[in-house]
Amino acid sequence: MEIKTITKGDIFEKIPSKVMNEMEDAVLTVLREWKMSKLDLTKEFERKFADWHGLKYGLGYNNGTAAILGAMYGIGIGPGDEIICPSITYWASCLPAYTLGATVVFADIEPDTLCIDPNDIESKITDKTKAIIVVHYSGMPAKMDEIMKIANKHNLKVIEDASHAHGALYKGKMVGTFGEVSAFSLMSAKSFGIGEAGILLTDDREIYERAIIFGHYLRHDEVHIEYLKKGIGLPWGGCKQRMHQMSAAIGLVLLKYYPEMMQEIDKARNYFWDLLEDCPGIRAHRPDKNSGSTNGGWYNPLGLYRSEELGGLSVTRFCEALQAKGIPSTAGCNKALHLHPVFNTLDIYNEGKPTIISRAKRDVRKLRGNLPVSEGIQEKVFTIPSFYKYEKPVIEEYVYVFKKVINNYKELLPGDKGNPKELGGWSSSFRR
Repeated sequence: MEIKTITKGDIFEKIPSKVMNEMEDAVLTVLREWKMSKLDLTKEFERKFADWHGLKYGLGYNNGTAAILGAMYGIGIGPGDEIICPSITYWASCLPAYTLGATVVFADIEPDTLCIDPNDIESKITDKTKAIIVVHYSGMPAKMDEIMKIANKHNLKVIEDASHAHGALYKGKMVGTFGEVSAFSLMSAKSFGIGEAGILLTDDREIYERAIIFGHYLRHDEVHIEYLKKGIGLPWGGCKQRMHQMSAAIGLVLLKYYPEMMQEIDKARNYFWDLLEDCPGIRAHRPDKNSGSTNGGWYNPLGLYRSEELGGLSVTRFCEALQAKGIPSTAGCNKALHLHPVFNTLDIYNEGKPTIISRAKRDVRKLRGNLPVSEGIQEKVFTIPSFYKYEKPVIEEYVYVFKKVINNYKELLPGDKGNPKELGGWSSSFRR
């Protein structure tokens, strides 16, 4: 069966045409008024994005990586500090710690949520641990109740990387509002994408002002804390991190429509999974329906794969069969960061030893075999279609193909060469 609907309709159109037209007008206004590097629209966007989350302060950035660096500096991360981060995430969730003289201790993930495993956090805590980085991976909210309990017990700060989970809820409360500070990538591929941009959110005035003093020198008039005022005029981090106002203009438009767009996405993708709920071999990567939690905009939606239920059929062969029927599904996700040379052997700053050791003053490396779920997850996940509209006939056509492949899995076994040695990617489509 060949998919015909993929070239028709607008179910795969991320931004509705009426919203796109309004965005174009907003960008042209910024251009014609030559306000690309001004701050008025950026501050308006920051305020409205923070209000959407019920938080006091928002600070716009040129990208999500810079927002995470600002969050780290905001909570006081510095030389010798350790942060705990899940190994399955995009590198920007943790690598900026090197810039501040700190290092990363990796924790394992849960096989079903793909988020940091609370049960693995506590064993990683030392007297050098300063913060826990929580990533709401692929839109799935992490278990914030358990994580915050651990953080409070050990007096640790929590940074939420909500770059995959714009608008997602954890037990009825928006992600990005649990920790001391949160950071969002807003690059164009994200569910809430406004160009190459990011934003930091917090209720803590000191975190907000420290983030300003680090990389927003034109906003030092907002700094009132005495020890920070002594250095106003120059960015303490030597960084220039302001958001481009074309992105801010797009963001102000998107904020008006995103909740409605998000509901449509949620309805469409939940319908897809509801129709596949009883199929062997695959599981939905989504919260329990009665939990009050949601996937938000479902950034880069994934499915969970259970090879043993399909006679050992590899996820690679499964995806190849879907591709042959017109569905662009691929196996894997972000690779386990703890296995990359940057976190093992590389001397990035010419210090005569691997940077991860020089920053930590001890060997915090996690060699292969230490984080088994992170190391084996590539064979247990695959991408699903990114439906943006609830058009039942189109979704049902895709479901038909999934069911056909699953029901005929025995025919695929003879040609199954297994999974390649390497699946997933360090960046893949999970970019910031």
